[in-house]
Amino acid sequence: MRDEIVERLATVALALDTKDWPLLGSLFVEDATGYGKRGREAIVAQTRAHLDGVGATQHLLGNHRVTVDDTTARSLTYARVHHVGIGPMEGKFFECMGEYDDRWRRTANGWQLTHRAFDMQIMLGDFAVLRG
Repeated sequence: MRDEIVERLATVALALDTKDWPLLGSLFVEDATGYGKRGREAIVAQTRAHLDGVGATQHLLGNHRVTVDDTTARSLTYARVHHVGIGPMEGKFFECMGEYDDRWRRTANGWQLTHRAFDMQIMLGDFAVLRG
């Protein structure tokens, strides 16, 4: 089960880096919470507000700590995320490092996120890159 969640985390990173919003949405339960939002659509919209205005991104994940309790789980995952500026932010970047704190539920569609938080511990570059 731990490996299934680690694979789901990789799929979340893929969805973010390819800006595959339907895929990202499918990884959350309908009433999920995260980033100060409630509901799958609101979480995806919040994510798009940041990432639709940037160029390439890369979400590198590691140091996975996963605890599974039957049909629920929690994962704590280190992340290093690089964002490339475009348009008026071309030539700039924003990079952050921190830890994702994710809650999961096993559903008919596999493990889905019920809550996502990111504790940003290190920031480099220009945060305005995310506002494209």
